Amino acid sequence: MPLDNVTAPWFVPGIRVMRISGPAPLSARPPAGAGPYVRTAPSGAEGNSGRADLPGTPAMPRTAVRVRLVSAAPEPRPDHPGAGDPPAGQPGAEPAAVGAWLAARLDDERWRQCTISPIGAGRSNLTYRVDSAAGAVVLRRPPVGEVTATAHDMAREHRVVAALAATDVPVPHVLATSDGGPPVGAPCFVMELVDGVVPLGDLPAGWATAPQDRTRMGQALVDVLARLHAVDPAAVGLADFGRPEGFMARQVRRWGTQWEQARAGAGVTGDTAAELTRLADALAAGLPTTQRHTIVHGDYRIDNCLFDRADPGRIRAVLDWELSTLGDPMADLGLLLVYWYQPHEQPVWRAAQHLPIPTRLPGFATRAEIAASYAHRSGLDLEPLPWYVAFGAFKLAVVLVGILARVRAGMVPASMAVGLEDSADPLVALGHHVLAEGLE
Repeated sequence: MPLDNVTAPWFVPGIRVMRISGPAPLSARPPAGAGPYVRTAPSGAEGNSGRADLPGTPAMPRTAVRVRLVSAAPEPRPDHPGAGDPPAGQPGAEPAAVGAWLAARLDDERWRQCTISPIGAGRSNLTYRVDSAAGAVVLRRPPVGEVTATAHDMAREHRVVAALAATDVPVPHVLATSDGGPPVGAPCFVMELVDGVVPLGDLPAGWATAPQDRTRMGQALVDVLARLHAVDPAAVGLADFGRPEGFMARQVRRWGTQWEQARAGAGVTGDTAAELTRLADALAAGLPTTQRHTIVHGDYRIDNCLFDRADPGRIRAVLDWELSTLGDPMADLGLLLVYWYQPHEQPVWRAAQHLPIPTRLPGFATRAEIAASYAHRSGLDLEPLPWYVAFGAFKLAVVLVGILARVRAGMVPASMAVGLEDSADPLVALGHHVLAEGLE
């Protein structure tokens, strides 16, 4: 996006904002003139219990926001560390403590003089860019203050990323971890800064301009998802990463419970409440049989992947593993299709699409083609797929209702509810439509 969306080191779930242009590899400074931008996108959270986080904790609006971040990639200047006063810290991360810890863990004294810039809005797991003469890395830690353990378990997030490093699923490399105490007084981990293109909004000028490039992007997205679902959890040390038996039944119950907890405080209309409850009941009554248990990402979509600058058909890293667990792989495909837009949509689909996803451009596959490609790679039967798409729409609707409830209770800023007042209804309508009519 020039907004030229190009580089994303990590993606903060919830109300998630990420830096999508700029940095260079660990040993180099970012290119001059690289402008940092951020985006938002929705999610819930699930740990190994199969429970999703409370709605709006930290859920997010489905309206995309692109905001310029000042000083996300600071260039040398008179007030740079080592040239005057010590650098100011960010909430949850002080340069002196982080720098000393990185110097010891990465065996390079140059980290002691570092700057820390937030990559995110601070409503979910916190993400920072750490810059020094030694290079740049990404630091992840839980929110400051009281949090829900299942939603912000840094050990789980680090564990799945580190485990997948030995597979053909592209992930950022973890460089150092802390179980608590230094450097931030909470569990955290540090990973490499990955350079690439995040396809959200307008594609960068000159990148993936040919329809065949976009076709290959869709193929790469399916290929990586199928590779993830082919990983044997036990072979990478993740046999106990979740409870896959009964996964979808727990998900339906959990999100149904969240809906019941949030509905009174969200100020939704009687019609919305009735339709959302009816959708929850329909999902519970039509629960499909799980075909396979795998590692699931939990929020897999095109703008949660970093594509290669030189080769749009190659994914360099999959981001945002906060929701990952063991469960039903069809849930990943179903949610991916909720976020996959087509140039010619029925009104019920168009009304539920709020993010600037670029998949309407010529060359991108249709939802049916994406699903068929995944079925070919995975060997899974697509017959129950409409149920999984409807569940994805239901879950996102509950997340949005949860945000409204938290705003009305004064638990989060009112700005988080801007544009959300009527956003749940189209998702609920989409869920009913897909259950009744299929994917078209």
